Amino acid sequence: MLKEMKVIYLAGGCFWGTEKYLSGIHGIIKTDVGYANGNTENPTYQEVCHNNTGHAETVRVEYDSEVISLSFILTLYYDVINPTSVNKQGGDTGTQYRTGIYYIDESDVEIIKESITDLQTRYEKPIAIEVLPLRNYYLAEEYHQKYLDKNPSGYCHIGVDKFDKAKAAVDPNRA
Repeated sequence: MLKEMKVIYLAGGCFWGTEKYLSGIHGIIKTDVGYANGNTENPTYQEVCHNNTGHAETVRVEYDSEVISLSFILTLYYDVINPTSVNKQGGDTGTQYRTGIYYIDESDVEIIKESITDLQTRYEKPIAIEVLPLRNYYLAEEYHQKYLDKNPSGYCHIGVDKFDKAKAAVDPNRA
């Protein structure tokens, strides 16, 4: 059976935990971490952290849309971020830790906007997730890829219970 592969880019603070969380979800085929929508080409981690490059730590998510919908991925993503926080998630602060949904497929825009509208109904503060077309994405250094698998005791703002929840999640509209 041919898979219906799609890609979305999600920034949710430190990309280590966001990547591990998303990679465990049924229907997500591949994840990698990198730097998105910044003002420089091929930035290093040090440059992103210290040189005001404008990049966000981001996870590239490749998924099978026959198994999982974008709306369900976004629902799970919202569960591990503070969607009203500006440039801060957990103990990480700075523009590289902002939240963002970066799309490459124009048909995703309506789904994203509807999910943000629904999310806003649960918060008094305004939702601070930026929604933009992907301008650029540069793969992060190899030591950042699958970082928490390589370093199980590494820092993460996402609790272990959330990783377990992600592994058990099944899109009710695709089941």
